[in-house]
Amino acid sequence: MITARSLVHLLSPDGGAHSIATVDTSVAGGDNIIAIFGQWGASQLLLVGALWVLLLRYRGLVPLILCVLLLEPFLRAISGHLKPIVTLGTAPGAALNWFAVPVVAVTLYLGLCTAKERTS
Repeated sequence: MITARSLVHLLSPDGGAHSIATVDTSVAGGDNIIAIFGQWGASQLLLVGALWVLLLRYRGLVPLILCVLLLEPFLRAISGHLKPIVTLGTAPGAALNWFAVPVVAVTLYLGLCTAKERTS
């Protein structure tokens, strides 16, 4: 999912700013907003590449990856509170992040427990 999200931000004409995140890009500086979304996609693509390497080659680091994925929505929420973005609707990332948090938390718990601990 993160791979697809980063590719959308990087490759779509508006960086997903208006078409997905519902940010009004017709305002003064709209091109800058689109550019920032595109650059965010490039950064996400680099990070997702590292995640794929860790998942496929270094499976012992999966709990670390899950911790990062668990912290990200909270850090973005703090950032959004400190620097709010005005949108015309709710972006899918904003709506779906809080559904992913419990799933990632349970997966992290299961990843840290041994099979014996999970069955008892």
